[in-house]
Amino acid sequence: MVNPASAPKTEEQEPAAGRRGEEPASDVALVTAASGLSRARGKQVRGGAPAGEPVKRNRRRTRSHLDSPWYRIMEYILLVIGSLLIALSFNLFFYPNQLASGGVSGISIIIDTLFGIEPALTQWAFNIPLFFAGLWLIGRNFGIKTAIGSVLLPLLVLLTRGMPSLTENILLASVYGGILLGIGIGLVYRGRGSTGGFSVAAQILHKYTGIGFGLCVALLDGLVILTAGVFISPEKAMYALIGLFVTSKTINVVQIGLSYSKVAFIISDSVEEIREAILHELDRGLTKLQATGGYTGEERTVLMVVVGQTEVTRLKELVRSVDRKAFVILSDTNEVLGEGFKLAGPS
Repeated sequence: MVNPASAPKTEEQEPAAGRRGEEPASDVALVTAASGLSRARGKQVRGGAPAGEPVKRNRRRTRSHLDSPWYRIMEYILLVIGSLLIALSFNLFFYPNQLASGGVSGISIIIDTLFGIEPALTQWAFNIPLFFAGLWLIGRNFGIKTAIGSVLLPLLVLLTRGMPSLTENILLASVYGGILLGIGIGLVYRGRGSTGGFSVAAQILHKYTGIGFGLCVALLDGLVILTAGVFISPEKAMYALIGLFVTSKTINVVQIGLSYSKVAFIISDSVEEIREAILHELDRGLTKLQATGGYTGEERTVLMVVVGQTEVTRLKELVRSVDRKAFVILSDTNEVLGEGFKLAGPS
């Protein structure tokens, strides 16, 4: 890594009025204009510190906020709770019904069916070597939480081993097992953790083959389900595929939530009137975007506004009351952070 203080400075990196033969400035604000947009960039030089030091301090403050004790404690709590739910989904639904719905847990079900080996032992046998392989091959992307998850999940599977199955209906087991598994994985992800296993293998495969990470996970899970179809039952493999689908959808719900908002792009000749109506009657903020007509080549202003589901009808009525010829594009948005919507905070 190059030390900023010793790296050769480009023209942008040099402090204003700090080139050779000139006096360095202590506090200088540079305003540059590009493509009709202005931005202010403050650069300071204090005691020989490189330009841009205030930005680095802000970045350090952000890191310390995210790595505060409260955040760290919450992340580990989510890791433990999520791992417990994953273990319960395994012992209450998947294992009793021989549903190998991907991952190391699916492999452990196949091996238990063939050789009668305790699933938790199989999971440890895969998780621990995969973790060290990831640590060796990818290093910096692995941390203490991945190590904890790789050991903790099989332990919880072993501790909850004797719990009775909640259903013998394979369809119900695949659906509700998928929901419980998805909630558990979603909580682990919200805690910025991992339970190891095939997620580590997928990262290694992604790094050395260039295949997308999501596709790597799908390929590995698909291989497990295909193997289960050969050695357990084709019918149960198809049910396991249903469980995998339900799991993926549940993970999205846990990470993003069920509340959907709408983002609207409005093109009209009465931009200011519509803007006033949205600001004062709908009580929503908005953004002006500069655009160019593809056919006419004329410069136009596009209004962008984000509203809740219950405000969509009111927005359309306001726009229609001002300009019946206005062009309105409505699109779903899964998550909106900021004033008037969801406030960013600990997961």
